[in-house]
Amino acid sequence: MKTPVISRGVAATALALGLTLSFFGAPAVAQTIKIGAPLALTGGLADEGKKQAIAYDMWLKRVNDAGGITVGATKRKVELVKYDYQTNEQRAQQLAEKLIVEDKVDLMLAPFGSGHTKVVAGVAERYGVPVMATSASSESIFNQGYKNLFGVLAPNTGGINALLTTVSKSMPAVKRVAILGREDVFPKSMATTMSELAVKAGYQVVSSEFYSVGTLDLSTPISKIKSLKPDWIYITGYSKDLILARKQMADLGVTAQVVTMITGPVYKEFIDALGPQAENVTSMTWWHHSAQFKGNDPWGSTKAFYDQFVAQEKSDPDYVHAASAAALVALQKGIEKAKSTDKKAVREALASLDIVSFYGQIKFTANGMNGSKELPIIQVQNGVPVPLYPDSVKKGNLRPFK
Repeated sequence: MKTPVISRGVAATALALGLTLSFFGAPAVAQTIKIGAPLALTGGLADEGKKQAIAYDMWLKRVNDAGGITVGATKRKVELVKYDYQTNEQRAQQLAEKLIVEDKVDLMLAPFGSGHTKVVAGVAERYGVPVMATSASSESIFNQGYKNLFGVLAPNTGGINALLTTVSKSMPAVKRVAILGREDVFPKSMATTMSELAVKAGYQVVSSEFYSVGTLDLSTPISKIKSLKPDWIYITGYSKDLILARKQMADLGVTAQVVTMITGPVYKEFIDALGPQAENVTSMTWWHHSAQFKGNDPWGSTKAFYDQFVAQEKSDPDYVHAASAAALVALQKGIEKAKSTDKKAVREALASLDIVSFYGQIKFTANGMNGSKELPIIQVQNGVPVPLYPDSVKKGNLRPFK
């Protein structure tokens, strides 16, 4: 049977097209940039992990809607490869390996907190993959000699010095400090550093103790603090710990002229859970939306980031949201500066990065941390975190806790 003419014509055209494509090659399609993101979407750090995810998705949509990241002469879309590591350190390590080996990501984001950041950074270092930390501020993590670890938070010491300055200027009679910290990388570092710097600043540390991860009753150490009658109570931990501590303080009638909790009061969930009991609790943070930065990033200004977040989430962003978005801005600018996604080239570009973004300056020191700067001190006043320091964002004065 003869093949119909029309079929022969289609076949001939297809054959010719196939030969042409095979000879000259198919039209080039820009390869997607893949960024790995292990997230604690369940488990003890789920609240923090979900904040990271919100900010990541805000950045991703904004960048991809604009055509992607500029890499040399082309724009390339971005894919975030996300997995829930369930607030489990071992699973975080396993997923970091999977993201690099199986998913072939170009770059990595670190999980929430200094401890889990360290685990993922160790994996990334073995493979030479740059990893950007969104919420690690403990200098001990960055002083491990990692060449590929960077972080957008400034060191802990800057915030504690700012806190000591704020209290000493407003309440010079405050002298006796009681410290209680969670036995975990970031909270322990914040408690230990506070103890050291408070003594240097002329304070008397009347107690400095730690509680275990997973502790469900803090009444014993809080009762001890009550017996010591300190002027200043300083407690470190994550939100659930701090909510528990504040409730048990109220139950036991524990008070002081200054009560600081790192970093619960900067979070909406802390204030919502405690209501009036959150009043006059102080804390430090790494960013506050009162700052008005302008820069070359997907938002262009603090106000634009704030306005988008409020329109989407119906609440104010905190430093976790901002730092998570800023971490992706830093990776984006590293790629643009390197004009490549080559891991070594991006690492070198990040090492010399110096930009101003909606988040403020991002300039990494030799150990990969964002350079020391004046970090905001806040106090819950009338149900909202009010910045007290520095003067550039100040909206109120320090009030006595009791």
